[in-house]
Amino acid sequence: MTLTLEDRAAGALVGAAVGDALGGPVEGWSPDQILERHGGRVHGIVGPWHEDWRTARPIAPYHKGDGHVTDDTLMTHALVRVYEAVRDHLDAYAVADHLVPDLMTNPRWIPELEAQALPLQRIFLAEKWIVTRLHYAHADPREAGSGNIVNCGAAMYMAPVGIANAGNAAGAYAEALDIAGAHQSSYGREAAGVFAAAVAAACVPGATASSVVETALSLAKDGTRDAVAAVAEVACRYRDFESALVPLRAAVAPYDSVGPDYRKPSLGARRPSRLHSIEELPIALGMLLIADGAYETAVLGAVNYGRDCDSIATMAGAVAGALGGEGVVPAAWAKRVAEASRLDLHAPAAAMAAVAREIFDRDRARREAHASAFTAISR
Repeated sequence: MTLTLEDRAAGALVGAAVGDALGGPVEGWSPDQILERHGGRVHGIVGPWHEDWRTARPIAPYHKGDGHVTDDTLMTHALVRVYEAVRDHLDAYAVADHLVPDLMTNPRWIPELEAQALPLQRIFLAEKWIVTRLHYAHADPREAGSGNIVNCGAAMYMAPVGIANAGNAAGAYAEALDIAGAHQSSYGREAAGVFAAAVAAACVPGATASSVVETALSLAKDGTRDAVAAVAEVACRYRDFESALVPLRAAVAPYDSVGPDYRKPSLGARRPSRLHSIEELPIALGMLLIADGAYETAVLGAVNYGRDCDSIATMAGAVAGALGGEGVVPAAWAKRVAEASRLDLHAPAAAMAAVAREIFDRDRARREAHASAFTAISR
């Protein structure tokens, strides 16, 4: 049975949020540290790494764990709200006109802070850059991302762009690049385009993990393409994430500018380059291949990889969820994450699917108008 747009949207956005919540408590740690801390691999929702999370360094003051989503999901839902306002394709100006005011002026429940606060007070410095550049510096939205650190910040919340362009990977890629220009440059911006394309490609009936990665490779440029290709080549040799953890890290290491110690980035870390890639997207796609598209295996592989695993699991969860629909996301996980984070995980997906249908109708009308005009002038 062909999955509906609504089912794929729910799979992608609920799947991304659940992956985010599972990865949050072990973010920044290595696979060996995760193994030691938890007495084995993480197989579901776990509590904070430190019981004294309010004061423990380098975690404080964030309550990561117990089903709490992180800024990945907060930013994803914020982008959905921009789509709800515009109800059409987005660009960098939509970020300036809608996303920035939302981050600055609308208090929301922040699970990691266990408090009502402005999203701006939770998001990472690389995301605060959007507000600094667009609100205070009055930068051109299309170029505001230049100068920011290059990381996965723009990519992590681009799943809605894939839904808005469901089935049209090239369209998702182009739209995400435009949106991300307000936030990132270089390979951080490129990753945003490729991730959105992967979600759009996963919505194609009959899509598989392999077809999604092939589509990503057909669109990706420079170091991002090379990193995805290197990781995919290694991932195809494995059918369980445990044995693949070290080989996948070795495959992506030449392209990852952060270096071996995640909490102590190298001198050249996060600087613009045509040779590098963020680590998160290639690893997410690698885990997708190892799992042959299966949601639980892909997400748990991403979680137990460590390092920036909340974002890796967000991406893996979004693509696997779009491939299989909402039914592949364990209902018990989704329920607990929604309750713990005090979020309606389904409302953004329903809203995004409705907007995607409107966008498609607009696109069809625009295409028909173009065809009519071109036919008239080409006689």
